[in-house]
Amino acid sequence: MNHLEIEFKTLLTKEEYLALEPFFEGQAVIYQTNHYIDTPTHAIHDLKMALRIRILPEKAELTLKVPQDAGHFEYNQSLSQAQVNQFLTQDQLPKGEIHDYLIKHNIPVKDLAVWGSLETERREKRIENGLLAFDRSRYNSQEDYELEMEVEDASDEIYFHKFIKENGIEWKPAKSKVARLAQSLAK
Repeated sequence: MNHLEIEFKTLLTKEEYLALEPFFEGQAVIYQTNHYIDTPTHAIHDLKMALRIRILPEKAELTLKVPQDAGHFEYNQSLSQAQVNQFLTQDQLPKGEIHDYLIKHNIPVKDLAVWGSLETERREKRIENGLLAFDRSRYNSQEDYELEMEVEDASDEIYFHKFIKENGIEWKPAKSKVARLAQSLAK
């Protein structure tokens, strides 16, 4: 489902992550792997977009994130396991709205390939003003912790900061997962 994603996030120390775990007790852990995709010339990155295949236990999806004034517009396309395998082994992007969008923006889809992958253990909990996502991610021999809050309106940022303050968390600006992964590869 395509939608506007507005989220606020903070990195967590391991101690903050462990201290916040009881808040998410009883929430199922969702294991996901994100495979990030671009051309060798970074055509998608140069347009400040991100393209990924996310593999979950029961499904997979292709997502293109396009920046907006507030948040990102997400184009999402469900993928079969065969389509995932076809891309991961042959770099063949499935046809559909995302393929068409990339062609329209002169992205050479024949040059697309996975440049990095990241595994996340996520727990989610809906609260009054949004959806909290509690993440532990691993990539390139690194591990980090993050708290995100997805909201309907950018003005709801106040509720995110209220939540982290009430839980003794120091706000630490968090780059996106794709940016953190790219930064780890540049080292």
